[in-house]
Amino acid sequence: MSNSRRSFLTKSALAAGALVTPFSNFGKGFETAIENTSKLSAPSDLKITDIKCGYIRGGNGLFVKVFTNQDIYGCGEGVDAVAGSYHLVQRLARMLKDQSPLNMHRLFEQMRKAAVFGGGQAGMYVAVMTAVETALWDLAGKALNVPVYQLLGGKFRDRVRLYMDTALYQNQLPKPEDFAKAAKDAVKLGFTAVKFDLDQANDPNKYDRWNWTASPAEIQRMYDQMAAAREAVGPKIDICADMHGRYDLPTGQRAAKVLEPLNLMWLEEPIPAENADAYAEITKSTSTPICAGENHYLALGFRPLLEKGAVDIIMPDLQKAGGLGEGQRIANLANLYYVPFAPHMVASFLGAMAAAHVCASVPNFMILEWQIYYHTDPMFKEIVLFDGPEFTKDGFITVSDKPGIGVDINVEGMRKYATPGVPFFE
Repeated sequence: MSNSRRSFLTKSALAAGALVTPFSNFGKGFETAIENTSKLSAPSDLKITDIKCGYIRGGNGLFVKVFTNQDIYGCGEGVDAVAGSYHLVQRLARMLKDQSPLNMHRLFEQMRKAAVFGGGQAGMYVAVMTAVETALWDLAGKALNVPVYQLLGGKFRDRVRLYMDTALYQNQLPKPEDFAKAAKDAVKLGFTAVKFDLDQANDPNKYDRWNWTASPAEIQRMYDQMAAAREAVGPKIDICADMHGRYDLPTGQRAAKVLEPLNLMWLEEPIPAENADAYAEITKSTSTPICAGENHYLALGFRPLLEKGAVDIIMPDLQKAGGLGEGQRIANLANLYYVPFAPHMVASFLGAMAAAHVCASVPNFMILEWQIYYHTDPMFKEIVLFDGPEFTKDGFITVSDKPGIGVDINVEGMRKYATPGVPFFE
């Protein structure tokens, strides 16, 4: 009887072990990361002590560092809607002081809800909150010794495809042959997708600077420029165009229709960001994919675009739309509508790599923006520290496996570009 009971228990234990084994490693990576963490004290004792910031690019580029009681810090970046926000950073520093930076989602909600009546829905507040939120993810990754994509749930891809924004600004009155050359130059660098600007306030064919309706000659100019780019690189390279929200509904419809034969990857923001119904009219009137989102904030801001079928592709700017966690929420929301996720990106390489972690973590990622001036302006090399090349020879970013984002701020390198009259990491 005893032997039978012992046999039964042994067999039961083996059977149970067989059932448990497939799940026995579930969560082990995160547990191992915590166990292997060697810091001054346990991660649970990690506390925020201060947040300091610096501004460059005339105040339009914000960098923050979140400091802790364990000599670990995190870096984040905000763009565009951040000018004049120094005291807002200080306010957020006071709000988060003495709290654990590992509660990223909770701190995000705390910051957001604290500004229900203070602009917490869009604009400057969200852009500054974005920089702080990003720094929290970087800090958490460093504290737990894992890359940010792991904290976001893992990655679907090791590399993130890039498109080159040629920054061939229309105020320079570029000709079709300039478009052709810029497209060829981008392809020579290894990029398989190229973007151009089509809005031109000083076009001599424009009726006046305040009229958003493009003349027939303007529409022809847009077509000729993009046709030259297409002819220069052939049918296998993606090309896309940005109108920066500077036209009206009829112009958006006409431009999209005229450009259809060129098989664009997308036509970006033909009209301002605010009217999802107008976007839907353009999108439904053309086979040219319509893209928008760099001037939308938080996941709530993207809901109307998606619910109304207003755009074919969304492009949140992950340095101002709410942060990395919110960026992933936006992508996952779009995925429910089978809409691709192609983030706008005009930040430094810190911002590019931060965005790359989010792009790696979602299934519906399409492509990420890259700027030509990273190759022409030495500032962008001086203000950050990182290992390895910025991008591969075939136009991809390899997502960093280093703890956190994998790119650091070079405060001393940034100092000579600091915005005058604003405290710099003080």
